[in-house]
Amino acid sequence: MTTRSHVRVRHALQLSVAVTALALPGALFAQAAATAPAQDTVTQRAQVEDRSVTTEVDDSGIIIVRAQGREQSLADVPIAVNAVSGEELAKSGASDIRELNQVAPSLLVSSTGNEANGSARIRGIGTVGDNPGLESSVAVFVDGVYRSRSGNALSELGPIDRVEILRGPQGTLGGRNSSAGLISIYTAPPEFEFNGYGAFTYGNYDAMKFEGGVNLPVGETLAARVDGVYFKRDGFYNDVVNNVDVNNRDRYLVRGQLLFEPTSALTARLVLDYSEKNEACCAATFVQPEFAPLARVSPGLDGYNRPNIGAPALTSTQNPIIPILLGLGQNPNALTQSTFNRDIYVTPGRSFEGQTKDYGASLEVNYDLGNVELTSITGYREFNNFQGSDTDYTQVDILYRAPADNAGSRQFHTFTQELRLQGSAFNDRLDWLVGGFYANEDLKVQDNLRFGTQYGAFAPCRIINAINPALASPGSTGCISAGGRAVLQGANGGAGAFGPATGLIFAGLDNLANLNDLGGTGDVYNQNSESFAAFTHNIVHLTDRLDLTLGLRYTNETKTFDALLGNDNTICPQNRALLSGLLGVPALAGLAGGLISLSCQGNSTSEIDGLTLNDKRNEEEVTGTAILSYKPTDDLLVYGSYSRGYKGGGFNLDRSGLTGASGAGVIAGPLVAGDVANLQFAQETVNSYEIGAKYGTREFSFGLSAFRQEFSNFQLNTFNGSVFLVQNINACSTDLAGGDRDASDTTGVCDPDDVKYGVVAQGVELESSINPTRYLSFTAGLTYADTTYENNLIGNDNGSPLDPALRLLPNDNLSNAPEITATASASWTPPLGNSGFSGLAYMNVRTVGDYNTGSDLLYGKEQDGFTLVNARLGVRAPDNQYSVEVFAQNLFNVDYTQVAFNTPFVASQQTYSAFLAEPRTYGITVRAGF
Repeated sequence: MTTRSHVRVRHALQLSVAVTALALPGALFAQAAATAPAQDTVTQRAQVEDRSVTTEVDDSGIIIVRAQGREQSLADVPIAVNAVSGEELAKSGASDIRELNQVAPSLLVSSTGNEANGSARIRGIGTVGDNPGLESSVAVFVDGVYRSRSGNALSELGPIDRVEILRGPQGTLGGRNSSAGLISIYTAPPEFEFNGYGAFTYGNYDAMKFEGGVNLPVGETLAARVDGVYFKRDGFYNDVVNNVDVNNRDRYLVRGQLLFEPTSALTARLVLDYSEKNEACCAATFVQPEFAPLARVSPGLDGYNRPNIGAPALTSTQNPIIPILLGLGQNPNALTQSTFNRDIYVTPGRSFEGQTKDYGASLEVNYDLGNVELTSITGYREFNNFQGSDTDYTQVDILYRAPADNAGSRQFHTFTQELRLQGSAFNDRLDWLVGGFYANEDLKVQDNLRFGTQYGAFAPCRIINAINPALASPGSTGCISAGGRAVLQGANGGAGAFGPATGLIFAGLDNLANLNDLGGTGDVYNQNSESFAAFTHNIVHLTDRLDLTLGLRYTNETKTFDALLGNDNTICPQNRALLSGLLGVPALAGLAGGLISLSCQGNSTSEIDGLTLNDKRNEEEVTGTAILSYKPTDDLLVYGSYSRGYKGGGFNLDRSGLTGASGAGVIAGPLVAGDVANLQFAQETVNSYEIGAKYGTREFSFGLSAFRQEFSNFQLNTFNGSVFLVQNINACSTDLAGGDRDASDTTGVCDPDDVKYGVVAQGVELESSINPTRYLSFTAGLTYADTTYENNLIGNDNGSPLDPALRLLPNDNLSNAPEITATASASWTPPLGNSGFSGLAYMNVRTVGDYNTGSDLLYGKEQDGFTLVNARLGVRAPDNQYSVEVFAQNLFNVDYTQVAFNTPFVASQQTYSAFLAEPRTYGITVRAGF
């Protein structure tokens, strides 16, 4: 562990001890969301015969889950799982999966440049969500139906029955396989009694939320339920230039359900839902020293990848790119204000407006055939999103997407079918489950990313700064004034600074100056994914107290890809033809290559206009699990397990990932049809080992698990300041002599026979709950997860070198993976005299240690540890006829970032931007029910 890691651990331990001591004196408490059975009528949720959709506290107060496809006490499940009740979620104010962070210490859900790009991590492992070609390492299910990307669940969820978060690889119990874990959300089902509710919330930022629903029995065998949510709120950012707010909320959800129970043996549940968002998202601010101190940020790194202390930092005018931005019209306030000042200065006329539609239907049928139960879950979903953006996040017009139907749009059409049979045999010595899963998904991605109207003024300045910043003149063609040209031309008609090639360099700069409002005219990518899987999960009761669980899964997946590219950037081929001859001249190769790269950045060139691409990949994988569990007493379980997990490979749906005709990228030459090998990435696999113990009674529960997970071909998506890189991460078992830590893309080659896993997640999790009295309950959790890259990293499992942009990864923690996370909650619902009224006092806390928010781990992206507190106070009428509650999220208005990233095209000067997390919100909610 590095010295920096020791600082993180020490800081986070201090925070977690303080929080635990404050909230839960006298004991270790954690995250299992059990409540006292007689606490109030809300926690006494009605049981429904459809066992696949209900989890409740049983008569003894033990929480029941279906994490293994069977009804079990949470304390009897020999896997690491968090179970959070709907009541706990309502108290915490959770309305989408991001807010589960506050009640599940091993989970982190964040979003960045698009509301469709959510990323979920468990134990520090997840997939950066900015590329739709990558599936999530953490699978999300809603009512048993797979959501193909985590971001698809970043909408209002409506009334929730419970959420189960399974940690570690999954796949033998049904549904879609996952390599890091899964989140199962179960919405509140219909009931066979007439009731309804309504709620109105008003809060700061002029937030208004309307919620309502009605449950209606239709005869003895049919029940119907309809729920709706509408939420509108002003944005957290103020676009000073365009006088609009950004990161607002304007969304709604409607969900209708039918529950059909013609006999005690047969139940069927139909769910239809539609949600829509019309919002401007997502703005960013410049990172300043109060977020990333100079000691951690600088333009250069020494030979050991440490910061060069004393170099100009961030947005200082000593940073040569900053005078260029100012000279081209950047408001200086954006460069001097705090990181967390939410005034933003973007290009006039550019917009973050977008729209998201998510809708679908599912049918779940459960049929008891006597000794066998049949379960069928059929789902169809459509998800459509487009989002405009000022993609450089500056007032200078460098890069943009217009808010139209093809502005970074993605469309998912997904059909899934799951069948399970389960039962018992050999006098109940064997609980068996077998099943199959089929998924067919059509994904269409469209993009219109274009260089802005000032790119031609800005890009040549990058070249001039590299030659001599004193010569840069942003207002002059090619960023160089007549006097500067004279200096470089040489006195008295001399050969000039670049010899006979001086004229070619000037011509290249002048060509680059004309690259304005050119680029993508409509790239279209289509991908079809078809997956078949067969699985089995069996519990053998070797004795009354000793169980052996064996699970196996076979998956076959085929992905087909095609694309049609459109581009009008004629400057790229002009400068390539003009300057290619200089690439063989050692003294000029870097300068000529830089000019060509800036002219063709992201494979933007008219040479690919009308180009069609296609490819196909097929993969098979066998995964499984083995668990040995023992109950020395009725209330105590100990277990040990091994699991192998898998997540499919695929295609990078981004033209910047394409290689040139000679394999050397945009500098070498135009692309040719079929040259798409670099778009593919391999499947991600993991070997996971875990031991644990669980103790559970109504009054007290406790869980402890220790884990180690080894990931091969870990799928990493990184923005390097110009383009997105998608690369598999592995390690070499032999020493690469620093070849993975330098700036070369040729050093660090590994013999394929020496390739091993590249990422390890290992640590300990504690979780507990206590219900000391009828109206009082506590929960808390502590996760220590050392989630790190190995030394001697390489790229693909063929032994190819690591991309130089990732040189800081070896032997450091993964991004957004704090080593220490602690959560705690306290809930008190006392009766108020003999009036029948009751009170509510609820608080939860989440504290994390330091971590880096950037997937390339550059120093300016490190987030100090912080603590978040949510609170709710209220009064409830008898039988919850009505209630009034006041609440605060992020009570102490803690400033922190979700992700910091390289500001596009100025990252070579170590200028960063950041997507900020939400500030404090507060308000009042009035509810009524019948």
